[in-house]
Amino acid sequence: MEKIKKLRNIFKRENIDGYLIPKNDEFFNEYLSSYNDRLSYISNFTGSYGFSLILKDKNYLFVDGRYTLQAFNQSGKFFKIVTFPDIMPHEILKNKKLTIGFDPKLFTQKTLDIFFVKSKCFFKPVNENLVDEIWKRKIQINKKKFYRLPSNSIGSGHKSKIYKIKKLLKKKGADFQFVTAPENSAWLLNIRGKDVEYTPIPLCLVLISKNGDIIFFCDPKKIPSTFKTYFKGINFADISSLEIVLSKINNKNFILDNVTCSYYYKSIISKSNTILKEQDPIYYFKALKNKKEIENIKVAHIYDGVALTKYLFWVKRSFSKKKVTEISGSDKLLRFRKQSKKFKFLSFPTISGSGPNGAIIHYKADEKSNRKLKKGDLYLIDSGGQYEFGTTDVTRTITLGNQSKEIKNIFTRVLKGHIAVSNFKIKKNSTGAHIDTIARKYLKQIGLNYAHGTGHGVGYFLNVHEGPQAISKNNKVKFQEGMVVSNEPGYYKKNKFGIRIENLIYVKKKKNTKFFENLTMVPIDKDLIETRMLNKNEKKWLNQYHHKVFKNLKNFMSISEKIELKKACSTI
Repeated sequence: MEKIKKLRNIFKRENIDGYLIPKNDEFFNEYLSSYNDRLSYISNFTGSYGFSLILKDKNYLFVDGRYTLQAFNQSGKFFKIVTFPDIMPHEILKNKKLTIGFDPKLFTQKTLDIFFVKSKCFFKPVNENLVDEIWKRKIQINKKKFYRLPSNSIGSGHKSKIYKIKKLLKKKGADFQFVTAPENSAWLLNIRGKDVEYTPIPLCLVLISKNGDIIFFCDPKKIPSTFKTYFKGINFADISSLEIVLSKINNKNFILDNVTCSYYYKSIISKSNTILKEQDPIYYFKALKNKKEIENIKVAHIYDGVALTKYLFWVKRSFSKKKVTEISGSDKLLRFRKQSKKFKFLSFPTISGSGPNGAIIHYKADEKSNRKLKKGDLYLIDSGGQYEFGTTDVTRTITLGNQSKEIKNIFTRVLKGHIAVSNFKIKKNSTGAHIDTIARKYLKQIGLNYAHGTGHGVGYFLNVHEGPQAISKNNKVKFQEGMVVSNEPGYYKKNKFGIRIENLIYVKKKKNTKFFENLTMVPIDKDLIETRMLNKNEKKWLNQYHHKVFKNLKNFMSISEKIELKKACSTI
């Protein structure tokens, strides 16, 4: 590849043997503008997470299990694909003493430590991004202004949130907190932006003192005049002044976010200050949705459930009569969502995969891969919407006339895992690691598994993936009232089919007992269930769930759709 040759030509000048290229930009968002997607430019890989290492004689692309197949398909010709944590990047560099360059604004110390701490290589910060040097492109400046959430979407005011942070800083003996995750600043001030596709975050960085003084760094053109009068006491500053401001602070205690504070800014702060071993507390505060937020999220899921349910009925009716493809189907679902005035935009790129494409966990159909939906296929649709009062994420797998006993067996085992998560009795110390095991139990009985976590936290009209809670084997965060998480076990048979059932659930508390309650309102395809494999409690769960779905959606359906809904939600 010509671009890789051009990049290697710069190695000698910078005195390096290799160069790291991440997916993210300097704000570490999951989704970024195409002109900032340096990893896609260099490797053709379009997944949401990964990084490459270009050496003088070899190219590596590191991804997790969600993206192994996709990475092979998109980048396997020029890159050696490595799936972590099966093989860690430092193992590739074993016994090598190379100098590896990296852009310090695009990496965190934590990332370098996780992937390369055991390496004998020297990692050299290179302040000018080398990909930018060879990639001549037009950068479109987004001029859309930030905005405040309407009062009926706000769970608690920004002043009470700032007070909470002030109190915590004093308790921890911190003088400052440097907030580098834009979604955390959005939560703090109840503001949103239009800077990024799929998530309404404002690209900004915030410095808070223990006295509650705030400097908000961003592109000043994005600040409406009303902000300055409404947010009294907050200093809105040009992001270009951030380095100078940080450089002038000495002998103070800082709390940083080690997930999104770049190596670059951490180096400036740590030069003259002490960094406390504390995580940004906003992640945790943000995860605990209050009663008003939960009620709003429920409403968002009803609107969303109506759209997806209508679409699934349409697919089953239409695929054999007219040409429905993965892309045209995805477009049709978007039109169903747009029928609601409350819908803003998608919360992530829709995964619309039929037959073998369903086995690619984060598949995105393009002109080359786009398949027609046909009889005998399984069809997996994973999608979500952003509403002013909630973020949704839901997956359904439906049969297009496939009656395979093997598939029904696997689907039912995925469903049993899904029900086991939903019915999990949350104790005082329950974590995602405990729950992840039971989700896989029924698949493991026949030697099957899946290469992704069982669930991720979800934001409130914010990121569709947020922490700190998750249902995965390494997550040790205790589940608390108000936390929203996905429940999405699955199974993927390479080049054959994919199965996933995903609902969003939240932690509800009643009389000192915590339990999960479903938010997603979409029928589960009964044509794929081997009912004999379900026990009495599992049948009860499914019937109660479908009863609730019918009750919530029936008034939004046409006469014919109501008949279909009644059948889809009938008792087994």
